[in-house]
Amino acid sequence: MSFDLSVIPNKNIVLAVTGGIAAYKSAILVRRLKDAGFNIRVVMTHGAQAFVTPLTFQALSGNPVHTELLNPEAEAGMGHIELARWADLLLVAPASCDTLAKFANGLADDLLSTLYLATKSPVWVAPAMNQQMWAAKATQRNLNTLVEDGVHVIMPDAGSQACGDIGLGRMPAPEDLARQVTEYFHKAQRAIAEKFGMLAGKHVVITAGPTREAIDPVRYISNHSTGKMGFALAAACYAAGAKVTLIAGPVSLDTPNGVRRINVSSAVKMLETSMQMLDEGCDIFIATAAVADYRVAEVAEHKIKKAGDELNVALIKNPDIVATIAQQQKRPFMVGFAAETRNVEEYAAGKLVAKKLDMIACNDVSRPDIGFASDENAMIVFFAEQYQMQKRDLEKASKQEIAQQLVEAIHDALQHEIEPV
Repeated sequence: MSFDLSVIPNKNIVLAVTGGIAAYKSAILVRRLKDAGFNIRVVMTHGAQAFVTPLTFQALSGNPVHTELLNPEAEAGMGHIELARWADLLLVAPASCDTLAKFANGLADDLLSTLYLATKSPVWVAPAMNQQMWAAKATQRNLNTLVEDGVHVIMPDAGSQACGDIGLGRMPAPEDLARQVTEYFHKAQRAIAEKFGMLAGKHVVITAGPTREAIDPVRYISNHSTGKMGFALAAACYAAGAKVTLIAGPVSLDTPNGVRRINVSSAVKMLETSMQMLDEGCDIFIATAAVADYRVAEVAEHKIKKAGDELNVALIKNPDIVATIAQQQKRPFMVGFAAETRNVEEYAAGKLVAKKLDMIACNDVSRPDIGFASDENAMIVFFAEQYQMQKRDLEKASKQEIAQQLVEAIHDALQHEIEPV
């Protein structure tokens, strides 16, 4: 059975497994949720451990399995509080008749029942039990109470059961549960985007402006970049609901409202700061900065005095910032820029592939009407092959309008991403 497994980064699911033969399905469910990009921590009741060992879930989830309410290794011995705060969703699958009764009546005599009361995250239960136990008035009364309390109940399937009975009570297939969870988070993300903006919940890091490579204490190598395009993009991303960090080279521009700004000078410092942003968590990296290709091999300690008609300065290659970020294991969505004076589209398409970018925007800076110092721009946008999107021509407009169109292009690409074969 196939379904969309688009990655939803940084979403945490606590999967609680209770006693019942359906516990074996939960092992497959962990694998399916991991495939979908979720972080999984497993909680097991004592009954669940009679059917599947904690070691199985530890191997599948990559995290220790939680089984006891009082955990001396947890902060202040309160593991249930840590899990309650960590979870974006508490999913109980299978949910036994006993667990439903505990939840409905507010009992807190083990890790799971205490976790249920302590968490503010959504709670989903997937009941699995004998068909007669499912139909019992007490069970249905407990279910009604849970629904009134805001718990989402995943209805069981009908069919043959381990006890030999036929009827409602089978836990749905792991693939079906994983699909429902994935769709839930996608819908939640779309709702946030519609309410707050296309990039709501994203951390966007943007490099902008030139870099300066010192020759001596008073001289440097640089270029004509003003940073206007990068600053316009920072404002547009913030307006689209994103958290924005702007790593700015030496420019004379005011920081856009709501944007965090970090000033740097050299290419090496810009790369160092960019790598720090990856550690903080970066979803989209937009490299608009005009980074100097070379720096001076040995910067003079004092001002170089005039002596003769020539001055020879040895240069060494600077690190390629956007290519370096794109090579990281936990890489963000990568957007590059190509400012060219000839063969614009050819060079841009080559950079897209060579630097393993997701998207690249290119422009012809030899044109006086859209060059570095201009308030207007015109760009052509290319996308990596896996996005299956046609290139876009952004007609000449203000850099603010171009920035808004680029945000739309990033949003569209994120919605159409297809995993490479």
